[in-house]
Amino acid sequence: MNPSVPAAATDPADAKSRRRRTIVASMVGTTIEWYDFNIYGAVAALVFGKIFFPDVDPAAGTLLALATFGVGFAARPIGGIIFGHIGDRVGRKAALIATIMMMGFATVAIGLLPTYDSIGIWAPVLLVLCRLVQGIGLGGEWGGAVLMVVEQDESAESRGRAGSWMQSASPMGFLLATATLAAVSALVTEEQFLSWGWRVPFLLSAPLVLVGLLIRVKVLESTVFVRNQEQLKEKEAKAPILQVLRHAPKMILLVVFLGLGQQVAYFVINVFSLSYVTQHTDISKATVLNAVAVGAVVQLLSILYFGRLSDRVGRRVPFFIGGIGMAVWAFAVYPLMGTGNFALMVLSVSVAMVFQGAMYGVLAAFIAELFDTSYRYTGVSLGYMLIGVVGGGFAPLIASSLLNVTGSVTSVAIYISAASVLTLIAAYFAPETSKRDLDNIGDNGTVGAPREVDRVAHTGG
Repeated sequence: MNPSVPAAATDPADAKSRRRRTIVASMVGTTIEWYDFNIYGAVAALVFGKIFFPDVDPAAGTLLALATFGVGFAARPIGGIIFGHIGDRVGRKAALIATIMMMGFATVAIGLLPTYDSIGIWAPVLLVLCRLVQGIGLGGEWGGAVLMVVEQDESAESRGRAGSWMQSASPMGFLLATATLAAVSALVTEEQFLSWGWRVPFLLSAPLVLVGLLIRVKVLESTVFVRNQEQLKEKEAKAPILQVLRHAPKMILLVVFLGLGQQVAYFVINVFSLSYVTQHTDISKATVLNAVAVGAVVQLLSILYFGRLSDRVGRRVPFFIGGIGMAVWAFAVYPLMGTGNFALMVLSVSVAMVFQGAMYGVLAAFIAELFDTSYRYTGVSLGYMLIGVVGGGFAPLIASSLLNVTGSVTSVAIYISAASVLTLIAAYFAPETSKRDLDNIGDNGTVGAPREVDRVAHTGG
């Protein structure tokens, strides 16, 4: 056992302080990484088509720029496997320090890239490479940050709440990115933004990453990992990814469907809606962005509320609330947004984000409780990042294609609703995990035994 890390805290005040430091350190780092990821998406849509793909028509240039955004999603599972191995073998903390450095390096590098006019085809090639590094870094980030906060002895009875703080980093990163872009856009002309202003949000990542890195270095390792280090060493001959594929392929599939509804809803409403509303109505992009920003605040509060609720009523109940609510509300989203009334637009997005937050807020603790300790980091990371590939990365494209084929936004609502129904089905068949012991080093791919009740393997209520 690592002597520098206590297996358990005997002083409740010290335990509470350590838990708070761990949550803050993980949240700050993950917020910065989501900031990096969101900055790329916004600037790609606004600028990259013009400066990295100028030899094609503007529409095609924008599509190519957004395609580089999708590259980041494709790279996430690779990051989950790489850093999952490090996290399961060396430690959660080591992996987290590496991921924040990788994301920071890639983001700053994008801000320094020469454009197509300077180096030709190498400009978009380097852009894609940087985006790949970003995706790999984020692919390893989320799982480690989640485990650092849920694998604390002191939070055993409040893992849902602890996990929800990690989930809140996503809307925080989105709001930080939106505020930064708005500030830069307000301070420079459109020509200046296209020339050099777009680089500023990327370069600002450097001091943010430094702060996050300094905070993370001081944080202690996960107590569950430390307590089980000796047993974990005996399994080093088996790569964590091989253990996941051998023992828990059904769990990975379950995770993908559990996360599908909230991912599709989030990316369709927050990404596809920008193009739909501005192209099919007279509503300005700024108005839509403001409505989405209000929705992000509502989402953040929803995430924290339902994470706490899941500690009392179980992990599956918030999924039922969010899944049913989103499946129905999806049909109200675009009629309300299309009215052009700002209050109704805010209502449309905010209610949707309540239901999305119900599912998303519980996801961190739920997924962490599904996997064996010896490959938990890999299982959590791979499962969650596959959600992004299946549900998030292609959702705006699918929604746009449905609209083009059918000519009706109702088809998009059906898409959101169908994804939510699939999540409901997954939650119905999922085991209830809120009482599971995270100290499990089994070979059978099952999650640990409950702390207070017999093993639960729900196939229903």
